[in-house]
Amino acid sequence: MMTQATIDTADFTRMREAMVASQLRPNAVNDPRVVAAMARVPREAFLPAAQRSLAYRDTAVPIAHGRAQNTPIATGKLLTRAEIRASDRVLLVGAAGGYTAAVLAELAAGVAAVESDAALLAIARPALSAYPNVQVVEGDLATGSPAGAPYDLLVVDGAVEHLPEALIEQVALGGRVVTGLIDRGVTRLATGVRTAGGFGLAAFSDVDCVALPGFARPKAFTF
Repeated sequence: MMTQATIDTADFTRMREAMVASQLRPNAVNDPRVVAAMARVPREAFLPAAQRSLAYRDTAVPIAHGRAQNTPIATGKLLTRAEIRASDRVLLVGAAGGYTAAVLAELAAGVAAVESDAALLAIARPALSAYPNVQVVEGDLATGSPAGAPYDLLVVDGAVEHLPEALIEQVALGGRVVTGLIDRGVTRLATGVRTAGGFGLAAFSDVDCVALPGFARPKAFTF
């Protein structure tokens, strides 16, 4: 089994190329800009040293305190469906170690990357120092970053039972939302557009997706 000490830059490059060829392209991650960005950004740089050898596997990679880096397929499909524009200002919820923020930084004008876990922030901040258009925001995931609103795009890089109104309100009218959803134990990817008439999500793919804390569905009121 390879360990971090035995993996060099060339090995990681080959693994990244294999991820693109065997995980992304066969699974409808077909936006050329998304594929190119994921082929450039080193996933291993956004993980604890002990976990870097797992950076390109096709399952979630545990990081800290029950959190994990999302699967390449889930992140790639979310970003493909987001139809990211170079002018977009993006709110990313669930930044974890910063990988998805780095991919977004290659595609959009600016990224506010929200993370609540101190151990993950300790990974994300130095790893994202090379991306000046990313602002790392420490705070509750469900609160987002209202100081930077409105955003053109909300990316929730993980699965939630419930998407709070407080996050939706930070999206500009006409802005897009992509997120993972937890529905009766199954994770799905979903998308929506905020309009003057309201907001709704439509699932577009059943994909394994990491669960994010703090998004439990509100319990129905009973007398």
